Amino acid sequence: MSSSQTSRRTLLAGLVAAAAGAPLLNTLTAAPAYAADTYLTNTGLYADPANVEGVDYARRFKRHGTDDTERATTPGLPLSTIMAIHGGGIEPGTSELCLGIAGYEPDTLKPRTAGAPLHDYWMFEGLRSSGAVPGNSDLHVTSTHNDDPTARSLAAGSANVLSLHGCTAAQAGLAAGAKGVVVGGANGRLRVLLAEKLRQAGFLVAPGDPEKLDGDLRENICNRTLTGEGGGQLEMTYELRKSLFADFGGAPNASNPTKRAESTNTDFWKFVNACRAALAQMEAEQLARGSIFDHIIPG
Repeated sequence: MSSSQTSRRTLLAGLVAAAAGAPLLNTLTAAPAYAADTYLTNTGLYADPANVEGVDYARRFKRHGTDDTERATTPGLPLSTIMAIHGGGIEPGTSELCLGIAGYEPDTLKPRTAGAPLHDYWMFEGLRSSGAVPGNSDLHVTSTHNDDPTARSLAAGSANVLSLHGCTAAQAGLAAGAKGVVVGGANGRLRVLLAEKLRQAGFLVAPGDPEKLDGDLRENICNRTLTGEGGGQLEMTYELRKSLFADFGGAPNASNPTKRAESTNTDFWKFVNACRAALAQMEAEQLARGSIFDHIIPG
């Protein structure tokens, strides 16, 4: 699940500490913005020797190369990046959806359809086994504090970012057990397209966001786009994510590889195709405007 900003309680605690003689800056930055977060930033998580890359967590990404060696033609640039910043066992199912929406088979990483558009992607995945202490939830870093250099670079070079998250039905404002999705992000047009395509594919789009899952803060990694128009964010209930796989499995790791990637079902691909259709229309509209970078927000 994504989050918003430093809480009022944290700020007040910092002010009280400062009044007592403690450094204000250290007090404010030491406390995570999201109540469940162990680490304030990805940088802090990576720096902790207790977290071993390839054992506790993994980072996977793909930036598609482009070149222009022909004088008579100019190829188009990749416009969209897909992200699962809480993938693997943190918010299960988001890694596989990230790869699918990017245009790849989640199990083989091969392009799903020859000639179909491929999107850049970035994933951070929890690899700890179910029941491990500390668990995968300790690897959650809120969206506004994702400072991974590659993730930031991909977002900053993209016209669109679609970020995938998991939530509960209650957080989505839905009845217990509901298979639904909250559509968010700062790009209003992309939000409309995502909601429209998902509804047409038969998925329940939550009417509101009582837990502030709208993901519209500029600091959110999905909104750090090149154009400054922001991106899109999907918060999917556990029940929805589980329904997209024949075997929901556990966290991916060397001794117990996940079954999710190889057990995607028809509904998985319906969801994927709805998101891809929304991105395709968004990109077409952006290109039709002429320069899609006319709305770049400096700084």
